[in-house]
Amino acid sequence: MTVVYILIAILLFGVLITVHEAGHFTAAKLCGVKVNEFAVGMGPAIWKKKRGETQYSLRCIPIGGFCAMAGEDEQSDDPRAFTNQPAWKRLIILVAGSAMNFLLGMLIIAILYAPAKAFISPVIAQFTEGCPYEGPLQVGDRFRSVDGHRIYQYYDFSDYMDKNGTVHDIVVIRDGHRVRLNDFRMEKILYVGETQKRYGFSFGYEEATFGVKLRNVWNTSMEFVRWVWAGLSELVSGHVSMNDISGPVGIVDLIAETGEQAESTSDAFFDIFYLGAFIAINLAVMNMLPIPALDGGRVFLLIVTFIIEKITRKKLDPKYEGYIHAAGMVLLLAFMAFVMFNDVLKLFRK
Repeated sequence: MTVVYILIAILLFGVLITVHEAGHFTAAKLCGVKVNEFAVGMGPAIWKKKRGETQYSLRCIPIGGFCAMAGEDEQSDDPRAFTNQPAWKRLIILVAGSAMNFLLGMLIIAILYAPAKAFISPVIAQFTEGCPYEGPLQVGDRFRSVDGHRIYQYYDFSDYMDKNGTVHDIVVIRDGHRVRLNDFRMEKILYVGETQKRYGFSFGYEEATFGVKLRNVWNTSMEFVRWVWAGLSELVSGHVSMNDISGPVGIVDLIAETGEQAESTSDAFFDIFYLGAFIAINLAVMNMLPIPALDGGRVFLLIVTFIIEKITRKKLDPKYEGYIHAAGMVLLLAFMAFVMFNDVLKLFRK
């Protein structure tokens, strides 16, 4: 089955790339921008076909893709060129790729959650006898935040409580209103007849109505976004090294390993596509970072350029922005090569 899981992983990457570039492509077409080529993959073309003004191509390296618009990084006399469009149109086009990845991630989660009958929710269902927190907390309270961290899933509660000592700022939803418990001392204690310390209350289940499913789809998506930011924070702070980063090769291996470790085929597919949803949302967030060559870098420079042009009342030559993105692309490709090399080394060391 390992080969099957690897093929699924490669296919998943292809879908993510296609959806991302299709977002740019669709937005560009709707905004009246001329698209010269829509490509899936990088490197030499193994298939191409021109339809109308756009060439569609499939390239041999399945780790990227692009939507090449007229005048994207250079001055053009074509009124339909990307650089000749109003700033709001260019912004929509640049954001569309990540937006489509995010929506795809949500769609995958929605499909995975569709058969669910109930969800565990961060709502207090009952207290253990003798729990000292009953009173300030009540049955039916839904935890909204702990120490400023939003509680999206029931397990977030323990995660943030365990990280931040014994005194917490807690917000719960009670009868539709927010109740704040500031400087609230709470720690795990040992109850009579038990061997493990705990807080002394349990969470309950919510029937998986359509509205509850939608809420859990959104909450899971927001949880994924938080994981991405947490990973970036650990990388910047030095808690995670560059060698811990995985690229396409490492992610394909992780997906295959995830499938192999599942207890059943159905669990394998659920875990793989759950991971796929995370990767989709990860790409959406990472691609909007203000780094040259990424869409976020383009958005950042678009805003800077817009402000400069409004102040100076002169249109800047887009070739200078093109130089910045070209330099960023060289660095990005070098980084991708480094990550891929590490991924291959990890495979040989297994």
